[in-house]
Amino acid sequence: MNVVIVGAGYVGLTTGATLAYVGHEVLCIDKNPAVVQRLRERRPTFHEPGLPELLAATGPRLSASERLPELCGEHVVILAVGTPQRDDGDADLVFVDTAARDIAARVAPGARLLVVNKSTVPLGSARHVRALLERTLVERGVDGGVRVASNPEFLAEGQAVHDSLYPDRIVIGADDAAAVATLRELYAPILEQTFTPPPATPRPERYALPPLITTTPTSAELTKYAANAFLATKISFINEFAGLAERVGADITEVARAIGLDSRIGPKYLQAGAGWGGSCFGKDTSAILAAGAGYDYPMAIVRAAVEVNRRQRLHIVERLQEHLKVLRGATIGLLGVAFKSQTDDIRDAPALGVIERLLALGATVRVHDPIALPNLKRCCTELEVDACDDPVALATGCDALVLVTDWPEYRSLPLAELRARMRGDLFVDGRNLLPPDEVRAAGLTYAGIGR
Repeated sequence: MNVVIVGAGYVGLTTGATLAYVGHEVLCIDKNPAVVQRLRERRPTFHEPGLPELLAATGPRLSASERLPELCGEHVVILAVGTPQRDDGDADLVFVDTAARDIAARVAPGARLLVVNKSTVPLGSARHVRALLERTLVERGVDGGVRVASNPEFLAEGQAVHDSLYPDRIVIGADDAAAVATLRELYAPILEQTFTPPPATPRPERYALPPLITTTPTSAELTKYAANAFLATKISFINEFAGLAERVGADITEVARAIGLDSRIGPKYLQAGAGWGGSCFGKDTSAILAAGAGYDYPMAIVRAAVEVNRRQRLHIVERLQEHLKVLRGATIGLLGVAFKSQTDDIRDAPALGVIERLLALGATVRVHDPIALPNLKRCCTELEVDACDDPVALATGCDALVLVTDWPEYRSLPLAELRARMRGDLFVDGRNLLPPDEVRAAGLTYAGIGR
């Protein structure tokens, strides 16, 4: 099938590479010429495991351009542009609207298009986009058949290629059977798993074929928000219990393991730590709170999850204060800047809130991250921190180290060497990544979350 993807960011590029890999002809559109040039060279614009190998394997089926071509014949056009947060918390559709008008301006007479909302958009956006398309086509006097569907993404950064090739489910929201049939054909290689798995992202053992969920556009849009709000709430839930565990002398890691074995609960997203961040959870919980307010329906559970997460970020600093008392003049080393491991994304990263609070309290802050330091230097020039090339250099002269991001590399830290380089001996494990006894054996004072 001929597929055009408007927006070559995180979702657009991963989706485009996946669809090209399984056999479709894909054109990625991005207005940034530097992004287009990198894609033509098969170089991704962000860090994502397996994506460079997937891009290299797409061959001529994946191309990139700064401009939409004339849309004639039959096409699937996927909207994967940004939906930034407005001042009222809702998602801003300015880029979606611009893309829809650009698409309608390029539709040739007699063309048959299916326009797919893959961006996370407010409820009712499929109807909104369809009205924009139809109005522009009428103004042009063009008779083009344009349908609109909602097809939300459920990609987790750090495993987005895996999630694209081996999804838990594919959700399609459409008002007509023809749109559903087109998307079913588009995703057939993934639904039936007829493609050869790329070596860098092998098919999981005992992977079951993903179900195709068909529903209305509004239900599909709400599904995306409900999924992210639930996952954010699950993380906040275990973090709230972690606070109680510290006060009563329990170990939240043991509690989480015990309740996670309940099939009704499951173990995922039950890791207590510094809280959630990234580009999705904060924006999507704000949007669903705004949607509820618009219907005079307060979303109390979602609001509580947001409040717990805000408190959890400050808890890292509280743990430091418990042991060091006064932070003014102290040197604190942070292990990890990205909001989670396997990504260079620092958007709404818990580490940023910790850094800001430590600087406000008069501490000197040093940071290390395997991947994300260039983004920190580029996007957060106002934060006066010392960036270090490795954990040993980071530890030199520090009163405390704080593990903020759960990078696998941090599981094998040279703890004894870190202790020898430090001025103090405090190690705050903000992700409960390391065995406490192992940290203590290196001469460090261990402080975890909920332990």
